[in-house]
Amino acid sequence: MAYEYKVVQLREGLIGAKISGDKLQKLLNEHARKGWQLKAITSVDVKGRVGPGGVEGLLVTLERATG
Repeated sequence: MAYEYKVVQLREGLIGAKISGDKLQKLLNEHARKGWQLKAITSVDVKGRVGPGGVEGLLVTLERATG
């Protein structure tokens, strides 16, 4: 069986606000309806649009079977 993967980057804001459980749950449910399932969640520092600093974020890796 073959698989395909999708990586979604989540962040709340440039100030480093926490990512809400509700936002993550909504994202997972939206993708689940399209056949994606959660493979991994990785915490990362995401570069902001202003300045050299980063904000905390998540990389959400999703997987689904193809064909």
